[in-house]
Amino acid sequence: MILRAVMASLFALCCLPALAKAPDSSQRPLARPVSTAPALAKAVQEAAPQRPELRPASEQSQAAARLQRVAFLSPAISARPWVRPKAVEQKAMAKRRMRREGAVCGDVDIQGDVVGDVPGRIQACGIEDAVRVRAVSGVALNPPALMNCKTAKALKTWTDNGLKPAFRQRGPVVEMRVAAHYVCRTRNNQRGARISEHGKGNAIDLSAFRMKDGEVITVLNGWGQGTTLRPLRRAYNRACGPFGTTLGPESDRFHRDHFHFDTADHRGGPYCR
Repeated sequence: MILRAVMASLFALCCLPALAKAPDSSQRPLARPVSTAPALAKAVQEAAPQRPELRPASEQSQAAARLQRVAFLSPAISARPWVRPKAVEQKAMAKRRMRREGAVCGDVDIQGDVVGDVPGRIQACGIEDAVRVRAVSGVALNPPALMNCKTAKALKTWTDNGLKPAFRQRGPVVEMRVAAHYVCRTRNNQRGARISEHGKGNAIDLSAFRMKDGEVITVLNGWGQGTTLRPLRRAYNRACGPFGTTLGPESDRFHRDHFHFDTADHRGGPYCR
């Protein structure tokens, strides 16, 4: 009891003066001006990242399905071309079909007939898989020439890149006059000579060219005239390359009236005179 009385006395002496000086209530914080609160709230809202609203699950699945269909079909989508008139289409198809029916050597620009193997009457003559060519690149051969496909393709290349460009001003060329094609004989018909490339289906001789207007330019007469010499020489020079051998009026006396072209292979490259 005595101890409790002493402790109460000490508390009264130490704490009662401080409690007497304490305020009756705590300090309230100062309120912000009312006018600044909405502006601050708006600024905070604008600064915060806007989160997109989620689509309903059904709309999301439909959108995904549409994207997949577009991704699958997009490579096949293209602008639709203008439809050609039916008559033009039929005419083009008929012409193409006619050309393909007469194509040989796998080229629609080489028209002729498949002959097959041609046996030679003497050793080293003959042709394997021979064709009889009637026209190349729209230029007729008169008469049709018997040869192999290697020679037919070389003739087409020369016709496109040599003959037609050379006679562009006077032509177009519509016919080539054939002086010789396949024949089993020796070179220049000389006894004891080697078998000619003509005897192997590798050669063709051309003596003249007919233009669309009817003009006929012969190698014999045209080579000596100024107006025809230039296109003839230009056409002849362009044959060196597509053909392995080219012989003309200035080569020797045997070729003064025609061009000789053949596809023989020479070790030193094309032989052109």
